[in-house]
Amino acid sequence: MTQADTMTTTLFRCVLDLRAGLGECPTWSVDEQVLYFVDIAAPALHRFDPATLAHATMPMPSAIGSFGLRERGGFVVALRDGIWLADARGRLERKLADAPYDPATHRFNDGRVDRQGRFWVGSMNERRDANSAALYRLETDARLTRVLDGVMVSNGLAWSPDGRTLYHADTPAHVVRAHDFDAATGAPSHERTFARWTGETDRPDGAAVDSEGNYWIAFYRGGKVLQIAPDGRILREHAFPCPCPTMPAFGGPDLKTLYVTSARDNRPAEELARHPQSGSLFAMRVEVPGLPEPRYRG
Repeated sequence: MTQADTMTTTLFRCVLDLRAGLGECPTWSVDEQVLYFVDIAAPALHRFDPATLAHATMPMPSAIGSFGLRERGGFVVALRDGIWLADARGRLERKLADAPYDPATHRFNDGRVDRQGRFWVGSMNERRDANSAALYRLETDARLTRVLDGVMVSNGLAWSPDGRTLYHADTPAHVVRAHDFDAATGAPSHERTFARWTGETDRPDGAAVDSEGNYWIAFYRGGKVLQIAPDGRILREHAFPCPCPTMPAFGGPDLKTLYVTSARDNRPAEELARHPQSGSLFAMRVEVPGLPEPRYRG
């Protein structure tokens, strides 16, 4: 398949014209049949019901990089100052772990729950002057362990359907790496390059894996979402309606609706004039369904 064969015109449509500063971490709740996501710039957890178009905002006291649904109800949330439990209305209940970095220069970023009920979250160096960020694992007993380091902006976290491969991206390095994954211990090993790009706007951001093991990755500033086969082949390159998609997630009753958040923060006025819905929530139908998101068991 040539690069031209993979190109598609955009099939995405805007489903929530929110125009968030930095939309991120879309997560579908199978139980509720709603999509949750965050705005990091105007810190809040959002709830969107596609059946009724109802939208609710749950403000947070500081930047919320990501979150996970919790098995007991509510959420586990990664704020700038640490990781917290929150109730179903987004009210903070208890701090589980302090931030393992200097909050003046770093914050939590991309994160999600694995199938063993542990919450994983990466950090990012906001100054982007050193590879001082890392990927962390929060156990169900709230122990926080540094797992991978040497990155600048941790992103693209996902697992293969069989749970034997962990994917992880470093956005400024334009690379996605794959690791063998020991589900019992939560330990990655045998790191290798899964995909690498060289273009300035080829910046891999958030990701999701479908039920056939294909890796879907949003390109911040690249205006596209890629579907990549487990062997690294690019299957499809979907044009996105605005330059800064941030992360995909599978939702809908059949998990065949691909939702993608986006950003408008710090983008040029001329760009926003051409793409006024930047920062909104978009969706398109896909052929291969995703997988239900696990819940934090702590």
